[in-house]
Order: sequence, then structure tokens, then C-alpha cells
Amino acid sequence: MIGGVLLETLSVVALVVVLVCAVVRPRGLPEAVFAVPAAAVVIVTGAIPLDDVSDEAARLGPVVGFLAAVLVLAKLCDNEGLFHACGTWMARWARHRPQRLLGAVFALASLITAALSLDATVVLLTPVVFATAARMGARPGPHVYASAHLSNTASLLLPVSNLTNLLAFTATGLSFTRFALLMTLPWLAAVAVEYVVFRRFFAADLAAPTTPGEADEPVEMPLFALVTVIATLAGFAVASGLGIDPAWAAAAGAAVLGVRALVRRHTTPVAILRSADPLFLLFVLALGVVVRAVVDNGLGEALGNLLPDGSALPALLGIAALAAVLANLINNLPAVLALVPLAAPSGPGAVLAVLLGVNIGPNLTYAGSLATLLWRRIAHRHDHEVELKEFTLLGLLTVPAALLASTLALWISLRIVGT
Repeated sequence: MIGGVLLETLSVVALVVVLVCAVVRPRGLPEAVFAVPAAAVVIVTGAIPLDDVSDEAARLGPVVGFLAAVLVLAKLCDNEGLFHACGTWMARWARHRPQRLLGAVFALASLITAALSLDATVVLLTPVVFATAARMGARPGPHVYASAHLSNTASLLLPVSNLTNLLAFTATGLSFTRFALLMTLPWLAAVAVEYVVFRRFFAADLAAPTTPGEADEPVEMPLFALVTVIATLAGFAVASGLGIDPAWAAAAGAAVLGVRALVRRHTTPVAILRSADPLFLLFVLALGVVVRAVVDNGLGEALGNLLPDGSALPALLGIAALAAVLANLINNLPAVLALVPLAAPSGPGAVLAVLLGVNIGPNLTYAGSLATLLWRRIAHRHDHEVELKEFTLLGLLTVPAALLASTLALWISLRIVGT
């Protein structure tokens, strides 16, 4: 009994250390620097048996491979000028009207998050949004906050849109296409709620006059990169339908752009490897091991007692709410790793409700997702102060409403589309 308590305490302490260090990043060190030793501790002490470590690695391996390919694909698209073209299009579409710019940011951030993952929106689109707002002489706040919120909220649509989706995709038992069909209505509902709240919350900023800036440049869309992304998305659906891991489609898309860039000497093999972020991939694997130890040593049983059963509307609402709360307490990656195995017996609807909670919920606090933390660092780098009061108030206005709307939409989708 004492040994069990000690192992439970050790596992929780290891997870807390990993999460705190991921948030604070002492000396700017990568998350893996803290996660790997924590995983080693829970393994050496017996908090997680070696067989379970192997199972967890086998489960996360394809997910990590998929993530690596998508990160490379997004970076190569940036090198081709796809994100610069997006910024140019936003500026021309807005015509120096901040309200139109907000609509353009919502549209592009939603599509980029869905197709290239939330990391592309945070890391690659956010600096473009800053530059576009500066070019127009508009206040950056509404548009920059939009890129942060939509990197989470708009990541509901596809299995590739968020690491949380990738971690849960297999447990749903759905094909790529069926997943997308079921999540389309919740995705639209959540984004619509965000847009309505943003228009009201930032009304003063959006009504402020702009100052004359640079002349709009013509939009030069890199067609090769755009066609490659579209073909890759189609490849996801085809591969899933044929029973092939969609990671192969992602790898193919990354390979096409990678070979083109290497032949044209626009990149190097080292740069491509660096864009895959190997240390972050290692962090995901180590975090999975630590979370498995916490779940097996008490958290799983506690959550199992709280998690509603079934896919009726009240159950879906309860699951989404619990997932959102847990995401803000321990971050959305550990939350999805802990909840998905418990929700899976209730069917795909319950797992998708978990995703609603862990993807929308992090907009409430800085620590809810690593993407939000990264966005905050990028905002500071552009001398834009993110105020805790404003961030939290905006989250309180958007998260509950978006969760309610998207969960109701999911319930409707489950009855229309079926599983």
C-alpha cells in the first residue's frame, strides 16, 4: 500500500515538474531536457512497467512520425512564400479596414490550422499578422489574439490539425473522412462563436482609424506549394480509406517539397531535419510515458469515476467540460492522453467530445496548451504586451459559449452522419 502511494506521488511530481518546466523553460532549454529524465525516473522506479513503456512508444510512434512530416511540410511551405502570400492577400482584402482584416485572419487561420496544424498558425502565421497590421496602421490586438484562439479552436476539423487529434484519432475508430465529416459542424460552430465575440470584445480597436502605410503589393501565390498541400490533404483521405497510415501521405508531401527545395538549393538536409523539431518529438514521447504512469497509478481511476458514459447530449457536454477543465489544470496533451482511453469504450462521440474540451478549453489560460505559450513568446518578441486580465476575460467569454455550441453541433452530427 505504501509502495503504491509512493509511486502515485512520484508520478504526479514527475508530471508537475515536466509541465512547469515546459511552461517556464528555464534558461530557454527545450522541453525534452526535463521530460526525458522524468520519464527515466518513472521507469527506473517501477511506476510504469517496461511492457507498458513499449506499448506507449508503439502507440505514439506513428503519431510522432506524422507530426514530424507535418512540421517539415509547413516549414517548407513557408520557405516557398506561402505565408507571405497569405499576408499580402489579407492586406489587399482588408483595404485598410480592420474589420475586414479580422475576417481575413479568421478565414486564413482556420484553414491553415486545419490543414497544416496549429503550430503553423502560431509560428508562421502570427508574425505575418503582425506585419500586415503594421502595414495597414491597424491596432494588432484583435488580429493577433485571433491567431492564438484559432490555433486551438480551429484545430477541431481534421486528425492532422492538432497533436491532440492525432493522439485520439486511432481510438475513435473512424476513417479520416468520417472524422472530418463529424467535426465539420462543431468546427464551424466554434469558429463562428469566436468571431461574434471578437467583433464585440474588440469593437473599439476595430473602429479605430488606420494610418497610411505601405502600398499593397500584388499577391504572388506559390502554386507548387499550394497544390502540394491540397494533394497531401487528398492523400490523407485516400490513405485512410485504403487502410494506410495517413503519415505516409504527410511524408510524401514533405518529400516532394523537400526534394524541390534541395534541388534548387533553397534549403539543406540539416535545415529540413531541424524543422522537424526532433527535441519536441522526443518530449512528446517522454510526456506520454510520464502521463501513462500517472494514469496507471491513480489518476485513471479518479477520472473514470467523473467521466460520463455514453454519447447522449448531457454526457457529451459533461465530457467536453471535464476535458476543458483538465486541459487547463495539466495542459491539453496530458489531458487527452489521460481521457481518451477512458472515453473510448463509450464510442467515437465520447472521444470527439474530449477533443472539443482539450482543443477549445486551452483558450482560457496560458498553460492550457503549448501553442498558447509559444504564441505569447512570439507576441512579446514583437513588443506586444499580453495582459493576463484581457486574455482571461476573452477566454471566459469565448470558451464556455464555443464549447456549448460545438458540443451541440457534435451531437447533431452524430445523428446525421453516424459513426
